[in-house]
Amino acid sequence: MEHRRSISTNGSSPEAMSRLQRDLSSSPHQQGFIEGIYSTNMIRRTLGRIPHVGIIGAGVAGLRCADILLQHGVKVTILEGRNRVGGRLCQSNELGHLVDLGPNWIHGTDDNPILDLAKETRTITNTWDGRQSIFDQLGKLIPEKDALEYGELVWTVIEQAMKYSNENTASIPATMSLWDFFQEKVKEFYPSEMGEDGETNKKGETLLKIAEMWGAFVGSPIQRQSLKFFWLEECIDGENLFVAETYHKILARIAEPALQKAEIKFGHKVTKIISSRENEQSRVTVNMEEQEPLEFDEVVTTTPLGWLKIHKDAFEPQLPARLCQAIDAIGYGHLDKVYITFPSAFWNESPQGISTPTPTPTEQTIPNVPATTAPLHQSTSDVPTISPHHYPGFTHWTSPTYAPDTNPNHWQQECVNLAALPPGTAHPTLLFYTFGPTSLHLASRLRTAPPSTHQALLFSFFAPYFSLLPNYSPTHPSCEPLKALATAWTNDELAGYGSYCNFQVGLERGDEDVEVMRRGCPERGVWFAGEHTAPFVALGTVTGAWWAGEGVGRKVLAGYGLGKREG
Repeated sequence: MEHRRSISTNGSSPEAMSRLQRDLSSSPHQQGFIEGIYSTNMIRRTLGRIPHVGIIGAGVAGLRCADILLQHGVKVTILEGRNRVGGRLCQSNELGHLVDLGPNWIHGTDDNPILDLAKETRTITNTWDGRQSIFDQLGKLIPEKDALEYGELVWTVIEQAMKYSNENTASIPATMSLWDFFQEKVKEFYPSEMGEDGETNKKGETLLKIAEMWGAFVGSPIQRQSLKFFWLEECIDGENLFVAETYHKILARIAEPALQKAEIKFGHKVTKIISSRENEQSRVTVNMEEQEPLEFDEVVTTTPLGWLKIHKDAFEPQLPARLCQAIDAIGYGHLDKVYITFPSAFWNESPQGISTPTPTPTEQTIPNVPATTAPLHQSTSDVPTISPHHYPGFTHWTSPTYAPDTNPNHWQQECVNLAALPPGTAHPTLLFYTFGPTSLHLASRLRTAPPSTHQALLFSFFAPYFSLLPNYSPTHPSCEPLKALATAWTNDELAGYGSYCNFQVGLERGDEDVEVMRRGCPERGVWFAGEHTAPFVALGTVTGAWWAGEGVGRKVLAGYGLGKREG
């Protein structure tokens, strides 16, 4: 998930509050996260013995887990299938300037350790002013006043849906989607009996089309978003910051302890994780492609949820039935990005037909939920904001009907204006977010087409959209794209052919499923960590991965009587 916004629990039901409080008390930095984890079925650890822990995956969760263990003298070996650290948190310089291939955002600023790392490393972040431009299905720019109204209504519904999910999760049918909720609200906003001239019906249809941008928040269409478990999209309070300078310095800081003190084996792809007992102690053997097996006292699996879904049979003995159910139940998204860079940011110069008043920030009242769109009502901060004279930071093309050859299904598109970032980090690049069917389509095209054709393929797909931006001229050199870069996580085996957990219709026990994965199989020395096992307020985020790795590290330490249970 890319970007989340502040949530208030005011008005939540006692059931929802107790559930949230229970999960908050189990956050890795809380005492409760490691309390009660060792049941009577737990194998015996020798207190004070220094274990050898294997960590599968050198992403944020794996690196943070290693750091916690290393601080207490634990022997740590990290098995990483790639030739680098970071997992999906990585950067590329293929465009001539550094860009993040994974997360772009810091989700919430209240007591967020990732924000602390950003400050420590002097990483430049950005907060947007809330302006956005929206094109209708015919490619016509919606007037700014109307776009603002639609945007306000979308986030009003999101807030109401979050509150409704929090208060009624037990009674909401598993088949009900966020889309269903939007449809009901549109009827309230634009009742048919008031639409004698058809205008209100048209407005309702437009609002629903704009609402489909939610798919880019979680990697799946809004029609698949569970309303019953929409509350699992809640996130840390505070602002949402775009990491303008990229995550590269933060990643270096996270990886430093493991690179210095752990043994990291790159290019080691795991095929089997075999648990056994020896003198009442756990032994876990890890088999790998073209490598000799390795044995550990404990193994922490930090592979993405998508990898677990495909490789449940990699565990011997078979994982418990309830754990398999949990892995299958939680959804896995297809959220990808395509960067397109130009000789200059033609769209930023003298915007045509778009007024640019200085925005007036208002108090944040809406929930902190995933968003790759402009965060409305975001409070002010001391981070740089984009100039009001720039083209808006966000653009949406709703249900485009004018690209029949490349987009016959009218998949909506959206992009972020990276030319509007703070000085020193801005560059003439558009960042397109794709999700669900669009990501799958592009991934298929890129997978089957010769690499020499990839640039032309991407230019052709996105040209109908960037060609509608201000000042575009097909004959002007500044409007001719120089290079495109697609993340294509949907084609990545080690990423599990996708990115980020999500919560889809049909989900019956979403919160319990997360808790089951979070617990893992400590009785056989097998643990799980990652953004899919995070505290509920950080699922699908870098912060969540950090906390998940930290939590498992502390649990392992507690099992051997090492370290102390920090609050």
